[in-house]
Amino acid sequence: MPKKNNWMYAALALMGGLIGGAISNQLAPGIAMAAHHMRSVEAEQFVLVDHDGNKRATLEITARGMSDLAMYDGSGRDRAEMRVENNGTASLGFFSQDGSRRVLVGEAATGRSGVAIFSSNGRELVNLSATDDNQASLTLYDPNSGRARAGVGVAATGAPAVALFDQEGRDRAELHVGKHGKPGLALADETGKTIAGLPEEASVAAGAAPQQ
Repeated sequence: MPKKNNWMYAALALMGGLIGGAISNQLAPGIAMAAHHMRSVEAEQFVLVDHDGNKRATLEITARGMSDLAMYDGSGRDRAEMRVENNGTASLGFFSQDGSRRVLVGEAATGRSGVAIFSSNGRELVNLSATDDNQASLTLYDPNSGRARAGVGVAATGAPAVALFDQEGRDRAELHVGKHGKPGLALADETGKTIAGLPEEASVAAGAAPQQ
């Protein structure tokens, strides 16, 4: 009798070992995946929610093919976005509570990069930009009309200029220094014709802030 019991125990142990081995083989891939983080997840949209289920951020590819990361406040308002267009234009924007742009940082596909600051009514107030050929300018805008009123620019040659515009955005006064160090002052009428200058033949220097 003892021998029979020993044989039964041995048989049960052997069968248990076989079954356990089969189960462990089935579970091994799942256990291995659980032990290691996933290296890649593919989707067209991800939505991040808070503990109440409110949407706080989205990462998606839009219908236009733009990759967009948007972040929302506790009331669901879009307050910040990072975007990359199909053509390579990239931007980072910040928005007010009513959805108006307030700050925009970006680079265009043409190579121009800059920072723009907007008023509470959505009009551009300040623009700091640089071109691919190293021209740089700072332009200040009328908060009511949105037209350029003053600008400081440096041409690719290194020549600086300060320009003042009238209420219609026309260049009316400019102070500049040429690449060889010669200064100039030019005053113009509403048609753009020079009416006074030091020296008299002074012309508008390249790289001044753009008119709008």
